[in-house]
Amino acid sequence: MRMFFLKFALVSTLFLPAAVLHAEWQAGVAKVDVTPDFPVRLSGYGSRTGPHEGVEMPIQAKALALRWKDDSPVVMLMVDNCGVPAEMRAAVLKAVNAGGMPLADECFALHSSHTHCAPLLNGVLGFLFGQDLPAEEQAAVDRYSTLLTQRMTAVVLSAMKDLRPAKVERGSGRANFALNRRLKTESGFSNSPNFKGVRDHDLPVLRISSPDGKMRALFTSYACHCTTLAINQVHPDWAGTAQAELELRFPGVIAMTAIGCGADQNPYPRRELAHATAHGVNLAKGVVSAINKPMEPLRGPVACQSKKLDLPFDTLPDRAEWQRRTGDKNKWIAHHARHFLGLLERGEAIPTHLPYEVQTWDFGGGLLMVQLPGEVVVDYGLRFKKAFGRGRTWVNAYTNDVPCYIPSQRVWEEGGYEAAGAMTYYGRPTRFASGVEDLIARAVEDLTPAVYKTPAK
Repeated sequence: MRMFFLKFALVSTLFLPAAVLHAEWQAGVAKVDVTPDFPVRLSGYGSRTGPHEGVEMPIQAKALALRWKDDSPVVMLMVDNCGVPAEMRAAVLKAVNAGGMPLADECFALHSSHTHCAPLLNGVLGFLFGQDLPAEEQAAVDRYSTLLTQRMTAVVLSAMKDLRPAKVERGSGRANFALNRRLKTESGFSNSPNFKGVRDHDLPVLRISSPDGKMRALFTSYACHCTTLAINQVHPDWAGTAQAELELRFPGVIAMTAIGCGADQNPYPRRELAHATAHGVNLAKGVVSAINKPMEPLRGPVACQSKKLDLPFDTLPDRAEWQRRTGDKNKWIAHHARHFLGLLERGEAIPTHLPYEVQTWDFGGGLLMVQLPGEVVVDYGLRFKKAFGRGRTWVNAYTNDVPCYIPSQRVWEEGGYEAAGAMTYYGRPTRFASGVEDLIARAVEDLTPAVYKTPAK
């Protein structure tokens, strides 16, 4: 009889993990409106010459806090903006900790949606317009940067204070509107649909529910530029319309959309409001498909790690070359050159590398989330999913900082906008040196637990 009960207890534990996992999680969610109520220049496109001309659709910041047992929490913050700089993220993190809610740096992920119809922020794309902003416009950018920092802090604190028992599950769907945008022509690579180009249509999904099964939040990520629209009005583009569609379908739910390695992927078709809505609905349907299938309970604990590295720039132009470029007919090239020539004339050094920090979250050996700063091309997401298992690897880009484009070795060798041209708008002195992809890949591999380096079952 004693042996029977021992065997019964052992067998019973085999059927408990899902319930136990759900009982061990706590989750908190919150959202806040970050739409400007004053005129401010929008980011994303250098052709803009003045403040925005109205609000077509509000923009938001949303936060999801997760805690396993009594461990420290992890927080995902999603912001409708072209790019939130590392300095602003650091200010938010400092304010959150000062607000009495301890949050470790490596456990905080700030995801920019990369919509090109949100306000310019100090510290990202400062060379976008080929000239300094007029004083009154710069004052508006300063004002909005402060406002956004305050509201991001508030929404993170709200999510952390909202922590309560939760079910956390993961699944995957598909969305099909992203298409490679690097088309090879006789004169180089143009920003045009490349139907034979590499792409990534995976749509990983987290579902957060209360213990009784009532859904509270959805978090997803898709590898595509948020560039359906080029209007001079505030709009969150497809990432925002996807969230709106999901929140309409599931009242009371907070939906969040991050961006994967989509720097060389565009949404197609483009340039009409209807297309932004259609892409959002397309993504929402992919999420609904994922949550309508059996989902896998997310395991804990969460092991958060990060690693700092330096990405080297290629050979810098000399003083004579900077001087020559100041007379270029292209105002962006001339403005860029005047800045770096000014550094030399003041005896200041031109940076030879870009500080870059990789972040990984390991959810109980069952899900690896890789967080990469910058506009990262699709090769990285495909590389890491191949290396560590497609079904258990989730790669986010535009996370924690958006310093510039991050080309793969393939893109670097091919050249073009993502490899070099965009560095002018980001205020970097030149393109990267060869080999940046392997530097980042080695850093990710160093942070990745051994369980992901064996074939996935």
